[in-house]
Amino acid sequence: MPVDLVTGGAGFIGSHLVDRLISGGRNVRVLDSFVTGSRANLEQHATDARLQIVEGDVVDPKTVAAACEDVERIFHLAARADIVPSIQEPQAYFHSNVDGTFIVLEAARHHEVKRFVYAASSSCYGIPSTYPTTETTPADPQYPYALTKYLGEQLVLHWVRVYQMPAVSARFFNVYGPRSRTSGTYGAVFGVFLAQLLAGKPLTVVGDGEQTRDFTFVSDVVDALLVLAARGKNGEVYNVGSGNPVSVNELVRHLGSPPTVNIPKRPGEPDCTWADISKIHTALRWEPKINFQKGVQIMLQNIEYWRDAPVWTVSDIADATKDWFRFLARH
Repeated sequence: MPVDLVTGGAGFIGSHLVDRLISGGRNVRVLDSFVTGSRANLEQHATDARLQIVEGDVVDPKTVAAACEDVERIFHLAARADIVPSIQEPQAYFHSNVDGTFIVLEAARHHEVKRFVYAASSSCYGIPSTYPTTETTPADPQYPYALTKYLGEQLVLHWVRVYQMPAVSARFFNVYGPRSRTSGTYGAVFGVFLAQLLAGKPLTVVGDGEQTRDFTFVSDVVDALLVLAARGKNGEVYNVGSGNPVSVNELVRHLGSPPTVNIPKRPGEPDCTWADISKIHTALRWEPKINFQKGVQIMLQNIEYWRDAPVWTVSDIADATKDWFRFLARH
């Protein structure tokens, strides 16, 4: 019976995709190294024969080739994430996000996979010149993570042109939701804030907090991935966002207006992320269903997930982001 392969399937977005695929009656194979992914994210399927877990890395050609046996569709979500580690370890990011994508693409090609969906990043736009930002906006990656995700996308699109790979790419904007990462790496604002909220510590607001983000709930992202797998046009790139930017200060208000402390604005970060989602809506009739207020309520209902997450202080953040300022500050 045909199988869906989800690389990075034990991660935040990947595990939600696995949930949806299995609930839809699909057989799912997860390929994950468990460096950032968690087995706990898949424990709800522990006794389900429709799920097969392969522990391995996308940079291992033999493991990837074996994982692609009898696969009908591949959702390629495996990647190293976060800004600061990518600045500190560019070779590791290139190896995982670029070489790894190449290896998965080649395995998909040799196994004649019928659909390849690539999880790209809106960080490829850098600091956009236009808002809302369309898919035709020139790429301008500001740091190695953004660059490697964009290079991976370029590989996918090149395989479409040269080898007729049946592939599409989804550029995610600021995805949030239950199970979002709680590793020791300083990263996405929701995980930082929720851990601080649980610990009774002030929320660390970057700059004046008026910067806006196109927060996109994870279930909407999963919807988009399934729509793209079913009907996306080969070789096309689609923005996946809410299309409704929200300020960090507004997020704080939705969290109950706890005490805050301001930390320095960071170089290379846009004041606004705002997806133009007219392409995916017009062509495929996809649109987000979870508005921001409802999304935050769901996060608060699941807040215990962040009980063991790192609680970041001003000094901790300053130490963790010093290379960010060192390398990305404009001279």
